[in-house]
Amino acid sequence: MTADLSHWIEVHASATPDKVALQFEDTMISYRDLCQRVHGATRFLRQRLQFGPGERIAYLGFNSPELLVLLFACARLGAMLVPLNWRLELPELVRVVNHAGARVLVADPAHRQLAADLVDQCPVCVLTESEVLKQGYSKVDPAVDGNGQITPRPITAPDPQAVPTTPVLLVYTSGTTGQPKGVVLTQRALLFNALNSIDMHELTSSAHVLTVLPMFHVGGLNIQTTPALYVGATVTLHPRFDPEATLAALRLHRPSYLVLVPATINALTQSPDWYRTDVQCLKMLTTGSSNVPHSLIQAWHERDVPVIQIYGSTETGPVALYQKREDALTSVGSVGCGAAHTQLRIVSKGVEVASGQPGELLLRGPNLFREYWQDPEATAAVLVDGWFRTGDIGFRDQRGFVFIHDRKKDMIISGGENIYSVELEQVLSGIPGIKEAAVVGMPDAKWGEIPVAVVVAVAPGTLTVDGVCNAFEGVLARYKHPRAVGFTSVLPRNAMGKVLKHELRDALRTGTIQLVERP
Repeated sequence: MTADLSHWIEVHASATPDKVALQFEDTMISYRDLCQRVHGATRFLRQRLQFGPGERIAYLGFNSPELLVLLFACARLGAMLVPLNWRLELPELVRVVNHAGARVLVADPAHRQLAADLVDQCPVCVLTESEVLKQGYSKVDPAVDGNGQITPRPITAPDPQAVPTTPVLLVYTSGTTGQPKGVVLTQRALLFNALNSIDMHELTSSAHVLTVLPMFHVGGLNIQTTPALYVGATVTLHPRFDPEATLAALRLHRPSYLVLVPATINALTQSPDWYRTDVQCLKMLTTGSSNVPHSLIQAWHERDVPVIQIYGSTETGPVALYQKREDALTSVGSVGCGAAHTQLRIVSKGVEVASGQPGELLLRGPNLFREYWQDPEATAAVLVDGWFRTGDIGFRDQRGFVFIHDRKKDMIISGGENIYSVELEQVLSGIPGIKEAAVVGMPDAKWGEIPVAVVVAVAPGTLTVDGVCNAFEGVLARYKHPRAVGFTSVLPRNAMGKVLKHELRDALRTGTIQLVERP
């Protein structure tokens, strides 16, 4: 197949036209139907709006087939899709839309008012899904003959408006370091990301993927969804995550693949429907995004579902490192080895380190992003000689499996000793009565920094500072123990479940979360 993503759909529309590509609520969309929708949207954007190569179109809405139609239409046009995080407030959305320079915004029915509010502050044309995406197909389209049959373009003759290096996706990072940056992913990057995912999951056309994570993030969009469409599989799409709806889909549709983050895994295992749901239809459960407590992994392993971990970021497509099914039980805690089309190095002070030694993880491969949108300085800071500096600290064991210690910026240096917050968080995850927890470094006059724990109790008022801190006795060295504990009702997280530690530190500095020192 060519790197033009829309060609993926054309090939399957020709070979298996009646096969279900997307299942959404009560609607079944075949590969023929999907292809026709892509052609219709392409024609509308090109002819009615004079929308063309290099332009950006934003989408504001829950997961829907329409978001995918827009992605493939952008692939044909040589344009870029900007999926918007619907959880953001209006000022945040204004910054993203203006920074992206989107000329068109498509909104689903649930977000029409928010989209209308954007018009007042952004030079953007707001359209509904139906205006763009439910136009049907045109018989003048060269890919559709007079009988409505799909004829894929020759592989040797892709759309001249789209070449492998053409950007197709502009995704704004979740802002774990502050203001989000626009990550530019090319058609080639999405192609090789799909090939990585296919290798990881051993995806075939017989696969059935259930997508419940938000597709405004590359995790929901590209870990399994677009790879499934590349191989001609079926995707059941939920508008947003709901634990009961997810478990019901497992019972009714029997999907073979599912991606979750720790927070959504926990929500499923805590659901009253968990034990009455047969989950063994799943060949595996894929997870990542943050430290995954062993207890959550064990809950699925006890149900004979292997849990494989993936490592990546928006900048890597995201599929960069992963376990495979056979690694699930033998390398718990690891994020796997380098992907089929991604190289990795672990370096310290510019020198690659030996097995077992910590260093920064560097990645290189065709799945990497091209640049940060309109930010050459930030791009140059992380892309060095073709290697992406992830900012993550980890090590590789003798078998080649990678373990992530911490974000480089989140590593706590106390009295000259390096303290990895993940190590402390693993202890906290095993304390009865703790629902979730995070560890950050806070300034200290004597030690430079000290580790502090912020915890959410299962039941308010049931945890004490001594009860939390005593759990570290005999487990970790004394200098690693948290010096204070903050109690809160919820940890700030992004859409993929990552704790926003910069927000947590701000809350501690301002006193929004009160720290209680250990006596």
